[in-house]
Order: sequence, then C-alpha cells, then structure tokens
Amino acid sequence: MLSPQAVSLLRRDTPPAGEAEDNSPTFELDFSRLIYSIRRNIWWIGAIVIGALACGIVATLLMTPRYVATSRVLIEQQTDQIIENKDVSPAAAYQDADRFLQTQVDVIRSRALAAKVVDEGGFAQEPTFFEAVDTPMPGEADLNYQYRGAEGLKRLRRDAAIEALQRNLAVSLPNDSRLVAISFSDSNPSYAAKVANLVAESYISSNLARKFDSSSYARDYLSQQLEQARIRLEQSERDLNQYSRAAGLVRVQGQGQNADREATLSVTNDTLVQVNGAASQATAERTSAEDRWNSVKNSAVLTIPQVLENPAVQGLIRQRSEVEMQLAQEASRHLGGHPTVTALQAQVVRLSGQIEALGRSIKSSLLLEYEAARDKETSLQRQVRDLRSAALSEQDRGVQYNILKRVAETNRSLYDTLLGRYNELNATAGAASNNVSLVDRAEVPRSPASPKLVLNLALALLIGALGSGIFVFAREHFDDAIRAPEDVERKLSVPLLGLVPQIAQGDVKEELEDPKSSVSEAYNSLIANLRYAGVDGFPKILTVTSSRAGEGKSTTSLAIAERLAVLGQRVLLIDGDLRRPTVHKLLDLPKKPGLTAILTGEESLENVLIATAIPNLHAITALPTPVNPSILLGNGRIEGLVDYCRARFDQVIIDSPPMLGLSDAASLSVAADATLLVVDASQGQRGSIKSTLRRLQLVRAPVVGALLTKFDPKTTGNASGYYGYDYYEYGRGEKTGE
Repeated sequence: MLSPQAVSLLRRDTPPAGEAEDNSPTFELDFSRLIYSIRRNIWWIGAIVIGALACGIVATLLMTPRYVATSRVLIEQQTDQIIENKDVSPAAAYQDADRFLQTQVDVIRSRALAAKVVDEGGFAQEPTFFEAVDTPMPGEADLNYQYRGAEGLKRLRRDAAIEALQRNLAVSLPNDSRLVAISFSDSNPSYAAKVANLVAESYISSNLARKFDSSSYARDYLSQQLEQARIRLEQSERDLNQYSRAAGLVRVQGQGQNADREATLSVTNDTLVQVNGAASQATAERTSAEDRWNSVKNSAVLTIPQVLENPAVQGLIRQRSEVEMQLAQEASRHLGGHPTVTALQAQVVRLSGQIEALGRSIKSSLLLEYEAARDKETSLQRQVRDLRSAALSEQDRGVQYNILKRVAETNRSLYDTLLGRYNELNATAGAASNNVSLVDRAEVPRSPASPKLVLNLALALLIGALGSGIFVFAREHFDDAIRAPEDVERKLSVPLLGLVPQIAQGDVKEELEDPKSSVSEAYNSLIANLRYAGVDGFPKILTVTSSRAGEGKSTTSLAIAERLAVLGQRVLLIDGDLRRPTVHKLLDLPKKPGLTAILTGEESLENVLIATAIPNLHAITALPTPVNPSILLGNGRIEGLVDYCRARFDQVIIDSPPMLGLSDAASLSVAADATLLVVDASQGQRGSIKSTLRRLQLVRAPVVGALLTKFDPKTTGNASGYYGYDYYEYGRGEKTGE
C-alpha cells in the first residue's frame, strides 16, 4: 500500500537527485506553510508583540504631555479695492491660487516671522518658554567663537528660541479651503495658546506692513524718478526752443484734432507753396498767349480773329462799306474826276488805312501779351527755385528739430505717467486694506494632545507584528533544518519515498516486530514506494546511506531486508560499514568474518554468508574491522562481489557507512543500482545533506530518493497535512479488542 506522500510523488515530475527544480518565478502563497511557521514560532511572536506593547506603555508613561493650541486665519487672494486696480502688487491669478496660498504658508513658517514672534513675545529671555518647548536655555557655558560676551549670549538665546519655535510650529492648509490652521505644541498649555495667537497676529501685521512698505517704497521711488523726469523735460524743452530760434522755426499750437500738439510754422514753405502755384498759373498763361501769338503772327491783319472781333475795327469796316456804297452811287452818276467821287474815294482810302493800322496794333498787342506772360513765368520760376533751395535748407534744419522734439515729447509722456501714478499712490496710501484676517483665536487647551495611549499601543502592536513577521521570515529563510516532508523536496530537491515517525517510548526493534506499529507501516510504505521509484521496479542492488551517523540507516537497511524476505524474496543484507559494523548486532549474528575477508581475498562468498533467523534472508558482516577501509572498498573487488550477488539473490541491500567526508559510501553507491538517502528529521541539516548529495552526484551514484526518519508531526504543526500517528496506528486496537 502506498503512502499519501508516495502517491503525491508519483503524480509529479521530480528532478534527479542533487539538481534543483526549475520552478517558475511566480509567487504562490502557501497558507499551510504560513500557519506552520506561525505555530512553530508562536512563542517568539508572542514575546516580540508583548515586548513591543510593553515598550509602548513605558514610552507613553515616560513621555511629557504636550498641548496643541490652534488659531486660524483667512487668506483672501486679493484685498478689497478702494480704488480699483491701483495696487502696487498685482493680485495673483485664480489659476495660480494654490501656489499663492502655499507661498503664504511658507511665509508663516519662515524664520523671519519666527524671529518677529520671539522678539515681540520676549521669549528669548524667558526660561519658562524654553522649558515649555523642551529646549535647554543657553547659558554662558554654551558660548563659542560665534557668540561672545553678553550680546553674544542674547543672540544665542534668540537663535535657540527661534529654532525651538519653528520646530514646534505646524501650519496646515486643507484642500479647497483658504483657512490656514496655525498650531503650536509645547508642554505648557498657556504658552501654546499664546504663541499660536502671537504667530497669527504677527503674520497679519507683517502682511499689512509689507503692503505699506511696498507702497512707501513705490512712492519714494516714483518721487525720485519724477524729479529726474522733470529735469530732463525742462532741459529738452529748453534745447528745442533754442534750436527753433536759431533755425528760424516758429512753433505754433495745433488746430482741430491736433489741438493738444505743437506744430512748426515755416514762412519759407508757405511762400514756396504760393509762388509755386503762381508759377504754375503763369506757365499756363504763357502757354495760352504763346499759342494765340503763334496762330496769328504770319496771318494778314484782317484775317486775325481778334482783329475782326474788335468793335472799333468792325465800326470802321462798316463805315468804309457805307462810303463805298456812296462811292458806287456817285460813280454811276459822275465821272471819275468828279469832286464828290474823289472825296468819297479819299474817305475809303482813309478808312482802309485806319482799319489796317488798328489791326496791326491788335496783332502787336497779342505779341506783347505773350512776351509779358513769358517774362512773368520766368520770374516766378526763378523765385520757385530760390524758395525751394531755402525750403530744403530749412528741412535739413528740421531733422534736428524733430529729434529734439521727440525727446521732449518722450520726456513729457514719461513725466505725465509718473506724475499720474504718484498721485494715485498718494491717494491710496492712507486706505490700506489687508487680505488676511484672524478667524479663530487659539484657546488654552484643556487636555494634552499627546501622548495617546491607545494610539501608541496600536503603533506598538503594529511594530511588534512587523518585527515578529520579519523575525519569522528571517528565521524560516535561514533555517536549513529538515523537519517536514516538504523540506526534503523543497530544500534538497529529491523525491521523498517515505517517512518514519518518532517513537515516544520503547525500542525500535520491538516496533519493527509489531506488524501494525507505526514504524512497521512506515517501512511497508517505503517498500511499496521503492517498487515504483524506478522504471525497473524495486532496485536489484540498493545502497542505504546517510550524511552522518545515528540517522537510522542500519535500522532502515534491516527493515527493508526483513520485509523483502517476508515477501518471499531471496535477500542479502551486506554490512558495508567497515568502520563501525552494526548488522551482526542487530541480527544477533556470530562475529564471523565477512566483507573485509572477501575484499582482502581471504574468504569466498560462500564461506562468509550467514543465514539469519528470518527465512530467505542472508547477511554478510563487516568483520573484521580493517585498518584502511577506503583502500579495500576502492580495490575493485566490490563490483565483482555485487555482480556475483546479483546473480544469486533477488535483492541485495548494502548498509553503507555515512558519508562524513569519506569515500566509503561513495564507492558502495557507485556499485549499486540505486542509493537511498536516510535523513534524520530531528537533527537533519540541509548543508551536510546537500554536501552528501553533491558527492554522490559527483561519482554519478543513482540516488533514488530520501527517507525521513524520526519524524514528529507535533514539531512541524502538521504543516504538510500528514495524518500523524493515527495513520500508521489505524487498526492496532484490534489486538486489544478496542
């Protein structure tokens, strides 16, 4: 019948002996292991927790009671605007409100405000204050090279009081609130309230003083700047007037939209404009006169339109026509020499002459008109050229004038701006408004804020729990003892083939003789597990060894051999411990030569075989004890013996000596088909067992698994779910009729 441990082992893939399992790095919380660790260290955990609680109680009793007084101030983002938007310091933007409030909190915590509170309260010279804040008052013995004499002592005490005040001052700003809590903690409730109120009042007064100082500084600064601007303005106006006078430029007041500005009056420019207009007009008149003259200068007098349009010429022509008509009438009546005809002819000639003379004079007037227009044009153009030259010279002088004018205008603008701001500051200087107000004054606390017994005990309990947890973790982590079945697989990485319980009283031999004892059942389970430990069933040659003596390997070898013999197997038990042979004692065999005689070649196998009282079980002792067992086991004859026994017996069990840093067990394990490692649960150390496994692996010894002996479930808290004694003692009551 397989034990629960064997069944669980058969259901999992177990790596070869001495090789670590390739576990994934995933975290898996083993509650059973945790409970086991707690139960195994319950006394240590209780001691640590009780010690922490005791320390918490003692610390609470030794602590000096401290009182906390709190005052609250309201910090607005900006003050009430008496004159809108006329503050020296601009208000912080609402998006920057958190930074503004945090800045005010830092101001309350500042050393400057603490120094102001210490000076106003006179705390630097009050021993009661130093006693309340648990700070020794500096004396002459505390003076050093930085603080000397009476003044140095005062400064030293002042600095100590400032540091103590800052150390015991707490300023908090709740989220979404403008109420700042100012708390002060000390051992004197009266001083706590006094200092908290004094800090709040000093902060309010210093905030107002900062605003006033800022305004006063601004007014003083503006006054200085205003005086300098006035001087610069006067000098620039004086320079502008002097230059305009020297350059002949006349400054007049602007008109219309530019009435508030000055303009420059230039006579030359005005004259140039007028003369240039007259010259243009003269050019037009000259062009017109020239066109009229050019159109008539080569024409006959009586063909000129101006002559024909002249009334006098028209009258003379009309008179001449009348006389010619009379002449024609008289010529028709009289001969050519008639006096009347002659007179009329003379009159016609006279009128024609007058007409010709008048026409020539009109033609001459057109020429004179052209020449006059030409002369006028020439004269005006000459004046324009002269005036243009004068105007250009005046413009050159106007460049410097404009530069001086801009300087004067800039100085005037700066002066007006400074003067307006200075008048505004003067108007608001006496109307200062504070954005900080005291909401709650600190009252004398009636009960101390610390120490709090419940809180201290809770913290002590938490510290004790953490400390015990760390202790348990460290102890379990560095503990290399093999106590439970899980330790074999987890710490040694070898399969667990069985476990033998610890016997409370009685002899192991008696327990083995009882077929229903826990020890017998344990070894029966081991036999069953060994059948399924390898692919070929129960190992033909099995070596049983341990890391050191006293772990139960000889008892295990005997128990395996006896149970196999009872099952009808031909079994040979070889005592391989040439240093401390025990098989002949366990089986009450005679001290007959055995393995030593075979290895030395003195005896054959047939001569050393001893038939025991158990059917099918033969034994070979390790007698006599040789001088150098390692040489005997290493001479190569052990392999021949094993091969010979393999042919004659069904199973060969070799009781190997413990490793103990020797080569005996390694030589026997190499010659066997499998090696069973026996581990004492009451004193097994992982380091020594690991060393044994490494040596076996080094010589390529086939380690089939491990057997845990002297196992006591009570010492492990049944962490592995092991049934305990009840499992192996099930049915024992039948012998007694229970």
